[in-house]
Amino acid sequence: MKLPAALLALLAVPALAAEAPKVPPGDAVAIFAGGCFWCVESDFDQVPGVVATISGYTGGSKVDPTYQEVSSGTTGHAESVEVIYDPKKVTYEHLLDVYWTSIDPTVKDRQFCDTGNQYRTAIFYTNDEQRRAAEASKKKVEATKPFKAPIVTEITMAGRFYPAEEYHQDYYRKNPVRYKFYRTGCGRDARLKELWGDRAGSH
Repeated sequence: MKLPAALLALLAVPALAAEAPKVPPGDAVAIFAGGCFWCVESDFDQVPGVVATISGYTGGSKVDPTYQEVSSGTTGHAESVEVIYDPKKVTYEHLLDVYWTSIDPTVKDRQFCDTGNQYRTAIFYTNDEQRRAAEASKKKVEATKPFKAPIVTEITMAGRFYPAEEYHQDYYRKNPVRYKFYRTGCGRDARLKELWGDRAGSH
């Protein structure tokens, strides 16, 4: 089917990246990669004390990457979520607890039905305090995890975070039916239950 010229022109226009919200005074930022950023964003939005979540890309070398470029697995970026939170209402340590039980930390360069290094799991720390907390949290999980497989999630220094295109932001709210179909079809919650039992997705 031949598409109308007007439609072709529209499709050729690059999708605009969302603007990163300013961090309110007194609030802090955490960055996590856990596979599909739609799901990570949805999970952290349920945590009391979280002010905002932004889907985006970090951990790679390409400047201003697009979703298509990141999806190709050639930029080094991971689909990630910047979590803006109020430290007076929720601690970074609690966000780490939420993170672990919301991912499968036993697989490398894959999460559920999504495969590639852009779907790797990672904690991107922004300072030494976060690094120490992340490393301590990982040790605690390794000692208490209810499964035998080793944890392969990386803990690495955060580079520049690039907000994803606007249509990815709050995708689970904008497209609830499609989101639910994707999450269920991908087997995310079933696998989390298998790994973590009643701790799965605890907030």
